[in-house]
Amino acid sequence: MASNSILSIPSFSFHFLLILVAALLSGIIPTISGKELSIREATVLDLQLAFKNNQLNSRQLVEFYLKEIKRLNPVLKALIEVNPDALAQADIAAQERTAKAPQSLSELHGIPTPLKDNIATKDKLNMTQNPYTLGFPCRSSSGSAISVAANMAAVTLGTETNGSILCPSDINSVVGIKPTVGLTRRAGVIPISPRQDTVGPICRTVSDAAFVLEAIAGIDARDNATIEASQYLPKGGYAQFLKIDGLRGKRLGIVGAAVERFVGNDTFQKETFEKHLNTISEVTALAAEFKLSLNAYLKDLVVSPVRFLADVIAFNKKNPILVRGYPGVTVPAGYGKDGPFGILFGGLKGSEPKLIEIAYSFEQATKIRRPPPVI
Repeated sequence: MASNSILSIPSFSFHFLLILVAALLSGIIPTISGKELSIREATVLDLQLAFKNNQLNSRQLVEFYLKEIKRLNPVLKALIEVNPDALAQADIAAQERTAKAPQSLSELHGIPTPLKDNIATKDKLNMTQNPYTLGFPCRSSSGSAISVAANMAAVTLGTETNGSILCPSDINSVVGIKPTVGLTRRAGVIPISPRQDTVGPICRTVSDAAFVLEAIAGIDARDNATIEASQYLPKGGYAQFLKIDGLRGKRLGIVGAAVERFVGNDTFQKETFEKHLNTISEVTALAAEFKLSLNAYLKDLVVSPVRFLADVIAFNKKNPILVRGYPGVTVPAGYGKDGPFGILFGGLKGSEPKLIEIAYSFEQATKIRRPPPVI
C-alpha cells in the first residue's frame, strides 16, 4: 500500500514535496502567498503566525532544530541530551492547535524550549563554546545562550545565582532576563543559594524573553519566595510592556565603575557605549547632575546616616545582602574584536515591567543583533 500511494502522487505534488524537504533543510519554508518564511532568527510571534497560516507545523519546526543540533552541536557542544519524545510532543501540539484547545492559545505553544541542565527534565543543555568566536562562553547558562544564538532553538531557559544568565547572554549576543528572586518558579532546580537562585529566559529578542517570563512567573506553594514576590506580578502579563517608546520619561543611572571594569581599554566598546547613551537620552549629563543634586539633597536633611553619594556607595558595599536579588535585562549592544557585547539595564525588585519597556525600546531603536557566522 505504501508504494502504491507514493506512485499515485501526481508529478507536480511530488516536485513540491521535494522543494519543501529541501526548504526545510535550509530553514526556508515556501508559503501559499509566495513569500518565504525563514525559521532562523524567527521570533515567537513569527512562528505562531506561521502555525496559524499553515505555513509551518510543530513537527517541521522540531525537525529543523534537530537538524541544526546535529550539524552544530559537535562543534558548539551546547546540548547534553535531546528529548526523545520531542517529535511526539510536536504532533500532540499540532493536534491541540487543530482542536483549539485552551493551552494552544499560549505564545509558546508548540515551540520547543531547551532547558539548562540543572533543571530536572529529559532535555538538558551544556556549557559550550561561543558561536561567534568559538571562545569563552561565560558562566553556567552558556548552553542556553549559545542554543538560541546559533538558532538551535527559538527560546531557552537559564538560571542565575551570580551572573549565569546575564554574562553568557551579554557575550553571545542574545537577550537575557534575570528576574527578581522569587518571581519565577524554582521547583526542580538544583539549589545553590535560595536568596539568589532565579530562573529566567534567554532569547534572541526582548519580546520573546517577555513571553517566556510570562510563562514561568507565578506562585509555587513549595517555595515561599514566590509567594513573597507575587506582589510584583503585573496584571495582564509582561507583553503589554513591549513599547516602542518605552524609554520615554525614564531616568537611567550609569554605574561608571562597572563600565570601566568590563570595558577597560577597549576604545571601540567605549565609543559604542557613548553612542548608545546618546540614542537613549542625554544621560551623561544626568549622571553628573544626579551626583551634585543628590549631595545637595543629603546635606540639607535634618537627620540622615549618609550625607554624600560616596556614603551611599560605601553603605551598599558594606551591606551587600540588602541589594542582591534584583532584576536585570541584557540586550545586544555591539560586536568588537573579541566578539559580541551587550548593555545591561538593572532595577529594583519587581521592576521587570519598566526594564522590559526600556530594553525593548532600546532594542527597537538600535536593532544591533545579527546571527553568528556560518560555522
